[in-house]
Amino acid sequence: MPRFDDVSIGDSLPTLTKAPDRAQLVLYCAGSGDFNPLHWDQSFPQAVAIGDNIVHGRMKWSTLGQVVSDWVGADGWVRSVSCQYKGMDPQGTEWTATGVVTGKREEDGRKFVDLDVWTQNAAGQRTTPGTAVVVLND
Repeated sequence: MPRFDDVSIGDSLPTLTKAPDRAQLVLYCAGSGDFNPLHWDQSFPQAVAIGDNIVHGRMKWSTLGQVVSDWVGADGWVRSVSCQYKGMDPQGTEWTATGVVTGKREEDGRKFVDLDVWTQNAAGQRTTPGTAVVVLND
């Protein structure tokens, strides 16, 4: 759990690796209410055209939130996590989520840390780039 004074621009967040299979995507459909067949039906025409089912964008977004929240711990709080869906990650393939500190600032007595966060595939392509802001205590 970082302390504001100990955080430096360029510090890396821990990496979280996932490789959800089709069964996990079906469970995510049930939990999220997103039953788009592109995520679970391997015979769906779009899945056939791209070669397989793909991971939900919101699953990758929530994984970014998990990385940020795990890094902040109980000594701060996550103010925001946002991202863009720039690439597809097929089911069963490994991808990672991580981030880096890009800024620090104090406003109205609060200590903010700005982050770039992203998921990337095994080839190193960032498929879900984003940003996050956290508030750290002393």
